[in-house]
Amino acid sequence: MERTASKKIMKIVTVGLMAALVYVGNYLSFPIPNGVLVTRIHLGNSMCLLAGLLFCGSTGGISSGIGAALYDLFTPAYVLSAPYTFISKFAMGFVAGKLNRRNSEGKIPVSTTIIAAIIGQIAYIVLYLLKSFFTVLILGGTAEAAWIATGNNAVTSSINAVISVVIAVPLYIALRAALTKTPIKPLINERAESKGWLNPVTVGLIAFAFITITVYTMTLSAQTKLEARQAEEKAALEQRIEDCETKLDHLYNELGIDPPV
Repeated sequence: MERTASKKIMKIVTVGLMAALVYVGNYLSFPIPNGVLVTRIHLGNSMCLLAGLLFCGSTGGISSGIGAALYDLFTPAYVLSAPYTFISKFAMGFVAGKLNRRNSEGKIPVSTTIIAAIIGQIAYIVLYLLKSFFTVLILGGTAEAAWIATGNNAVTSSINAVISVVIAVPLYIALRAALTKTPIKPLINERAESKGWLNPVTVGLIAFAFITITVYTMTLSAQTKLEARQAEEKAALEQRIEDCETKLDHLYNELGIDPPV
């Protein structure tokens, strides 16, 4: 019992540490505006991959999701997308962790690690580009604008993916050898007990994903409608002011007096 409790505490500490690395990695970046949305080249994804490659899918996924979502929550431009970021970054770490498994000889070939990292990145990119495309549409953009923004984001996402794999895989190989000599060894490439795909965890994640996407869509839609209404009210007010100025000018001409300065 004591050993189990100790392992749980170690896992919590590990999740916190990896989430912190993901969070800090997101600050090592520079933005690339694409005319509609803002995308970035950053090191956050490499830390997400590292978390997934080092630990099991759930530990890597939760670390990635928490760290990336916290960055969004503390960055005004990304606050609304924080829940969706949690899902997409969780998917990256989870997939990488699930695929980075030992072979029949009990070893993890470098090729397996590279493939796991690449597929983890692909899982994230697909979710991220879907979000980019539909966000532009929800904000009132045309399908053409959505495709352009998505294409630009695909370029930066691909650059991020290459950088992430190049950084994460060597780091994983170096850290894995070092960490196996520490108390954290039992968590390295841990094989979680299989409970099947349909279990409380997966059901909860699916429900969370559905609720997140629904709320995100409704919030963006409401914000777009509010901004459109405010723009219409501003335009109407400006038109009324212009009409009043026109009437005053006409009145001054009729009376033959100069308007006050």
